Amino acid sequence: MPSNTIVERVAADLTKYPPFDQLDAAVLQDLAQSVSLSYHEEGEVIFAKGDSLKQHAFMVMKGAVRLFDTIDGKEVLVDLCDEGDVFGVRAVFAQHDYVLAAQVAEESLLFELPVDKIKHLLETDARVSLFFAGAFARSVEEIEHTLSEAFDVGQKRYSEQSYNNFLQNETLEVKPVTSVITCPPDISIQEAAKIMSDSHIGSIIVVSSENHPLGIITDTDLTRKVVAQPGSVKDQAVGTIMSTPVYTISDGKTIADMVLLMVKTKLRHFCITEDGSSGSPITGIISEHDIIMSEGNNPAVIMKAIMQATDQDQLKEQRDNAESLLQVYIGQEVATHFISNIITEINDAIITRAIDFSLQELEAEGTFKRPDIPFCWLSLGSEGRKEQLLRTDQDNAILYAEPPANQAEAVHDFYLALGRKVTGILQHCGFVVCPAEIMASNPEWCQPMSAWKGYFSKWIVTPEPKAVMHSTIFFDFRPIYGESKLAAELKQEIFSLIAQNRGFLGFFAKNALQNPPPLGFFRNFLVEKSRNHANEFDIKARAMMPLSDAARVLSYELKVPEYFSTVERFKRLGSLISGMKDLCSEAAAGYEFLMRLRAVNGLVNNSSGRYIKPETLNKIERQTLRNVFSTIDKVQKTLNLRFQLDYFRD
Repeated sequence: MPSNTIVERVAADLTKYPPFDQLDAAVLQDLAQSVSLSYHEEGEVIFAKGDSLKQHAFMVMKGAVRLFDTIDGKEVLVDLCDEGDVFGVRAVFAQHDYVLAAQVAEESLLFELPVDKIKHLLETDARVSLFFAGAFARSVEEIEHTLSEAFDVGQKRYSEQSYNNFLQNETLEVKPVTSVITCPPDISIQEAAKIMSDSHIGSIIVVSSENHPLGIITDTDLTRKVVAQPGSVKDQAVGTIMSTPVYTISDGKTIADMVLLMVKTKLRHFCITEDGSSGSPITGIISEHDIIMSEGNNPAVIMKAIMQATDQDQLKEQRDNAESLLQVYIGQEVATHFISNIITEINDAIITRAIDFSLQELEAEGTFKRPDIPFCWLSLGSEGRKEQLLRTDQDNAILYAEPPANQAEAVHDFYLALGRKVTGILQHCGFVVCPAEIMASNPEWCQPMSAWKGYFSKWIVTPEPKAVMHSTIFFDFRPIYGESKLAAELKQEIFSLIAQNRGFLGFFAKNALQNPPPLGFFRNFLVEKSRNHANEFDIKARAMMPLSDAARVLSYELKVPEYFSTVERFKRLGSLISGMKDLCSEAAAGYEFLMRLRAVNGLVNNSSGRYIKPETLNKIERQTLRNVFSTIDKVQKTLNLRFQLDYFRD
């Protein structure tokens, strides 16, 4: 155990920097006793990309440490940590290897903070929990931002995100064929060809008596070296035509590894051996086909397949693939905002193709003539906010330009028919029908601009609490297809109506306080009492809605024109509202945690993820939820004060 003098010196140094400057003396003393001090010379590697996680995070006390990645042989600097900075926090939150390398930039002294101590602090101190959660989130965001600048940023948004993900997070292993069909070098070509035909394979590995790979024969070899040659060579030994040597590799290669290897070697077959060399027994084989099949969970591949789909069954298949992709990303600890961006792009692409199919069907049927009146497909609710990770309820609508009076009925009939076809395709893809029928297939929500302006005027000019509560979903609209100018015009109309009727914001804010956080969470867990969800926690109503409602109110008060997610709204609000930057940052991080927790619960239980059994949560999840509830309480108190809701009467 370190001497008291050393412990006191460590404690004094820790108190210079957050979050340790807020710890109680006894807690700080206990932490200081467990901290190790290490000296590192310039150029020394603390950990390399791909190294197993250490049992401690690091804090720079003197000097500097650079965090970097290597792309195409070139180093890309992600961050430079100097005195007081903490790095290597992946060891606290993640379960996979380091994704960056850490190298000493100048002679340094580092504190090594034990992971078990940090985890204990996460469970017992909300300030420490938020600090480290934020540090981890910022590190992931910094990686994404820095590496994206190393590539061509002129690509389409979904392609750019997919490429960055391929470089940073693609740890998917290619599944090799392990039941490898082999043959000895002295059998005849005809015998080898028969084995290939009977086994329905395109290649066969030639092996020694020790099962070491000697060569390979493919369909191409048989065509070029046997069929195309004059005379009969089929009785010759396979050793005379096999391609040798075989390119051998070790097991555990990722898609990224194999794609680069294919490009480099121009080969289509790779032999896996016990130690990766040709002098050890064969254990598997990877072909170009295996690599392509493994890439089914690559977002760029999914997007391409959606855009090339010719029917709704193919769309459903790709949405199923997207769910598999979501599972992989969750397991790899990929940043939540990155996941939501990818899944949103996929959902939007499916909606776009569904509308294309429906328009083609309507034209082929000839029952309705497509009008010259432009329209805009609107996604509402969670999909409108770019937060629909799972296939939950559909919420959508159609907005079209004002038709001439003599065409109004025909135009409405056409777009209603379109809405019914599209929602039917989306239902086929797994997006269930909205119980409240807030869908474009409902005549009430397939309307011209004048009708939509009328709806919002009614909700804003003469607000009534119940009506306001039911209408909030419509304030999160986002254009997906068609004339986005129509959506922009409608949003400006809403801003104008709110400016003329400031009292509406009070109703809007009051509605955002309808679900106070259950701060007695763990001892008196606020669970549902209904038969279907008895003793389960409603994460949507009790945690997510209070934050999304608050972000919506403030965004409309400040006339934020973009179609933002809840997290994006809080980030923008932090820059617009004086004194709220830290709280908005907390709220954004908290909401991302809730999105992830709901997604995990939904994937495990094959549900919407809305209702969670409290006993399934681990200690860190419980502590983080407690911190989120504290944040919700602060956000709601801020709303209450900002809009003077204690003096507000419904």
